Amino acid sequence: MAQKAVLNFEVKEHDFGKVNEEVGKITYEFEFVNKGNAPLVISRVQASCGCTTPVWTKEPIEPGKRGSITVTYSTTGRPGAFAKSITVYSNAIDEQMMLLIKGDVIPKQNADRASYYPVNLGGLMSKARFIQMNSIIKGDKQTRVLEIQNSGKVSVKPTFEGLPSYVTATVSPETLKPNEEGKITFTLNSKNATSWGPTNDEFYVVLNGKRQFSEEFKLTLVSNFVEDFNRMTLDQKRKAPILDLPVRTLNFGTLKTGSKRVGKFKISNRGQNPLEIRRVINNNREIVNRQQQLTVRSGKSADIVLNLNTKNLSEGEYKKSITIQTNDPDNSFMILVLSWTVLK
Repeated sequence: MAQKAVLNFEVKEHDFGKVNEEVGKITYEFEFVNKGNAPLVISRVQASCGCTTPVWTKEPIEPGKRGSITVTYSTTGRPGAFAKSITVYSNAIDEQMMLLIKGDVIPKQNADRASYYPVNLGGLMSKARFIQMNSIIKGDKQTRVLEIQNSGKVSVKPTFEGLPSYVTATVSPETLKPNEEGKITFTLNSKNATSWGPTNDEFYVVLNGKRQFSEEFKLTLVSNFVEDFNRMTLDQKRKAPILDLPVRTLNFGTLKTGSKRVGKFKISNRGQNPLEIRRVINNNREIVNRQQQLTVRSGKSADIVLNLNTKNLSEGEYKKSITIQTNDPDNSFMILVLSWTVLK
């Protein structure tokens, strides 16, 4: 019997009830247990909007052990009822699971309109600093609207620097008079994007042509590029690549602090069409992978090479993970677990 992790949440939905807007932030912790027989890895947790911030257990969770996902919702400038979804991606039998938070924010008494814009972009106030796109199928488009207000004493014309080529931003009105409200419409055309998987694009707001590349003027667009395999024909499915990776764990062994070691995963393609390793998602500073993309022809094999550097690591046992994204319809995302021990 194949070993698999099983992600089991005690609660999948939380109702905050009525909350005063001046509270600012409200938090709930979703607890879970791994009821499977293999290590559980939460590779990513994505909220449906930038007003919701998730923090989760990053380390692999052994069978029978517990972990949590803490979700924080910002009430500032968001009066009224809300319901926000949080999508959990893991290596469990159910690779995607949905959590939900909801509630009703009671507006501040005698609140002025400016309080609805908590983010200051050099005098241009906005509802958020993050523009949260949902998962987007390659070839599709998505649109998000960011509300803004000019809090200054002179008119401003917002433009943008560093916006990715597959995103357009339209400001309405183009020039905002003092205290005037407006909106920025962001349209993402994934057909023009070259990246796959979760992506954070940082760019800057430019006011009246004056460029200032500081944190105050920075916005971040969050997206996740995926493939819809349901659109494949029967013939395409028959000829699809098949990822063969029987060993999904790698133990680097025991190392002394400051030493380095190289490890690898051997992948094979048992299908007809070329297997594309579209992205290796690695959020570990101590692990370096230089093969962000890889093509494996039918019947061939290739290695994903990982370099471990224990510099600045303290003594102890470590477990980390990386995620590979492929064009195999049955294994579009696969989580690989890494482990090692550091001695002085």
